[in-house]
Amino acid sequence: MIKVEHLSKTFGELTVLKDISTEIKKGEVVSIIGPSGTGKSTFLRCLNLLEEPTNGSIHIDGVNVLENRADIPKLRQRMNMVFQSFNLFSHLSVLENLTLGPIKLRAMNPKEAASRSMELLRLVGLAEKANNYPDELSGGQKQRVAIARCLAMEPEIILFDEPTSALDPTMVSEVLSVIRRLAREGMTMAIVTHEMDFARDVSSRVFYMDEGGIYEEGPPQQIFENPLRPRTKAFIHRIRSYTTRVQSPDYDLYGINAEVEGFCEKQMFPASLRQNILLFVEELLTLYRPHLTAAQLDLTVAFSEKSDRLQLVCETQPALPNPLENEDGDLGAMILRNMSERVTYLRDAGKSTLELTLRPPTDQ
Repeated sequence: MIKVEHLSKTFGELTVLKDISTEIKKGEVVSIIGPSGTGKSTFLRCLNLLEEPTNGSIHIDGVNVLENRADIPKLRQRMNMVFQSFNLFSHLSVLENLTLGPIKLRAMNPKEAASRSMELLRLVGLAEKANNYPDELSGGQKQRVAIARCLAMEPEIILFDEPTSALDPTMVSEVLSVIRRLAREGMTMAIVTHEMDFARDVSSRVFYMDEGGIYEEGPPQQIFENPLRPRTKAFIHRIRSYTTRVQSPDYDLYGINAEVEGFCEKQMFPASLRQNILLFVEELLTLYRPHLTAAQLDLTVAFSEKSDRLQLVCETQPALPNPLENEDGDLGAMILRNMSERVTYLRDAGKSTLELTLRPPTDQ
């Protein structure tokens, strides 16, 4: 239904989208997630030509809509958009907001347009508000009216740009319920959203956008349970981390401890957890120290809000043996093993990775 090839968008010297190529098939629901400022909304606006792409092509059912002869108003009737700010006409009633487009752009008979609009208001649960004005509605009701207005143009594709971001949390579910119904009915949709549970439930595929492109894409189960790339993992698990590189056995332990303490204070970790982290860091560096004349070590302290777990990760190049194996007589190794909930060691392609996971203590 939608085929994008080598799409890019720049604003002056700022590159927002970089060489995006993808397809969205008929009946698919694609959720687009990622940090703020990574081009998610700009990508949608380029699809609907509210922003003109700098390079690339966009095909809708095989037609390149960026060619001069493309009928842009007709495209926007086929591929409509719901914005986060509703964009309702405040001087028109709810019913008039819905009938305006079909009458003006599709030359629909006013009675037919009104009848169809009432059906759509019933669909979104707002038929009783037909004669009200937008200022008399809640945020969730306004967004449902905006969705009904979009449906009044009988689009084949709907683009949702963060449809719940401007809503009070108590109103989010009513809007998401309407979108879920559209998904069940087979509407092709692309949805920019920060509602992760919703994206997981409703999507056929998920795009994780970062660095100005689609950094990773796949079915919801993959993206939310087993993401393949590091930035996706950090976003999904809401990981906050500190990393330092050690390249010599004469490392500055006091400097590293000060940086780790600063990270812990910023995350407001309890005092007992801070002490455990500092102990882990010191003991790990001590175990690796004899090998640091010929190896480089990247030490990461990472905390996942989603799992409420803290990890210490040591990556070495070239690969080194697991320092926790065959060290029964080493007090440091025994301390690390006893305090770790899980220990994982991987060795691959000239690199070794040791991960130690512990549950943060709850006492202050």
